[in-house]
Amino acid sequence: MTNKNTETAISVLLTPHGVTIEDLESAFAELSGKHIDFADFYFQRTVSEGYVLEEGIIKNGSFNTDMGVGVRAVSGEKSALAYSDEISKDALIEAVRTVRAIGNFSDDKTVVKLEKRRIPEALYQPVNPIELKETKDKIEIIKKLDKLARKLSPHIIQVMCTISSVYEVILIAKRDGALAGDIRPLVRANLSVVVQKDGKTERGNAGGGGRFSLDYFTDEKLASYAEEAVSSALRNLEAIPVPAGVFPVVLGPGWPGVLLHEAVGHGLEGDFNRKGTSVFADKIGQKVAAEGVTIVDNGTVKDRRGSLTIDDEGNPTQCTVLIENGILKGYMQDELNASLMGQKTTGNCRRESFATLPIPRMTNTYMLSGDKEPEEIISSVDYGIYAKNFGGGQVDITSGKFAFSMSEAWLIEKGKITQPVKGATLIGNGHEALLKIKLIGNDSCLDGGVGICGKDGQSVPVGVGMPTLRIDGLTVGGTN
Repeated sequence: MTNKNTETAISVLLTPHGVTIEDLESAFAELSGKHIDFADFYFQRTVSEGYVLEEGIIKNGSFNTDMGVGVRAVSGEKSALAYSDEISKDALIEAVRTVRAIGNFSDDKTVVKLEKRRIPEALYQPVNPIELKETKDKIEIIKKLDKLARKLSPHIIQVMCTISSVYEVILIAKRDGALAGDIRPLVRANLSVVVQKDGKTERGNAGGGGRFSLDYFTDEKLASYAEEAVSSALRNLEAIPVPAGVFPVVLGPGWPGVLLHEAVGHGLEGDFNRKGTSVFADKIGQKVAAEGVTIVDNGTVKDRRGSLTIDDEGNPTQCTVLIENGILKGYMQDELNASLMGQKTTGNCRRESFATLPIPRMTNTYMLSGDKEPEEIISSVDYGIYAKNFGGGQVDITSGKFAFSMSEAWLIEKGKITQPVKGATLIGNGHEALLKIKLIGNDSCLDGGVGICGKDGQSVPVGVGMPTLRIDGLTVGGTN
């Protein structure tokens, strides 16, 4: 257990601006009263940097710093938020008074004594990836990625590489006296290639990242991105139009877990279930998936893109079992929705920035492994589709209906993967799809570190994953 990150956050977010712990305590005295269930201050400084390489030339570079404090108070189901992009005692007090006015809270004052809470050992090193490398070294990473891709095929006509780094420092002070900070690095590299042959043009993408320094992008890692992107593009050149119909579909491991994230995960967030707008509302203890299906949300996976040592209410993240052996066990909760539902927070409170309200969100959401070999699952299908990669998709949280485009898919014929197909869309219902799972592979894994989740206009980094799965009776929209 350590408070080192909290000390660092204080030194970055408070001390340079002349704000003391006593100032926070005085501000909480202003933001107190019998009508306020809980309140918090969220201080944040985010520095981000990125470069875009296209056709071997740096086409774009960016560097941004965003800093401020958000003041929130909650009474029942009502939340009031005021924020300032200035960190100072005066700005804090002004935000506090604005929140009191918004919420029509009473003037009763209570003394609040802040103390640095002991938090779990950090899940990632508190490195600043932006400062650890010179600009030329960062650009060299994507130049190397560009060269690795180009040498793999003479059919490449366009290559675009991007690299980004984020260094985020947060400090959360709560009216219950908690004070906790976190240092959150995040890096990502991405490659997009366009190939052309016999008048046909296709695109392939690859990339990854996580909560570490840019040293993560070794030559071996970059070579794997190049191979993945180029192979995908070339394969799609040979792809045939996908047949339409209702088939068994085998989903590959890793990134196809985005289907679980969208079609199932959002429906298991606390706010949707408290309001009764999720298909999973009031179904705890009921069978909602096939036997053997266990889905968790785990914010504690070391160095992962979706992981957090503490969530945005200062609570430790955890591994929350959502569905166990087909039975719905619980929801992902922040403090607000947990308290209104008579449950406990699961450390799933997240916010895009100090200027947005925190809401229950996923971290790393994935299905656990089963007992089948992937080859056994594929060989069990006489005629169907094998989907290795997904593009975009749409989901209706209330009904659970989804539609996802498959960016990389093949026919399965007589138990063997044969012809690549394109133009495939997977259509179904998340709840029904869970019940149609027939075989679960022993190869569950998370994606490479590229997930971004949108909700209520806020975007946060996430992880997704699953093992190889066979789902029967899914509708495939195609061109035949």
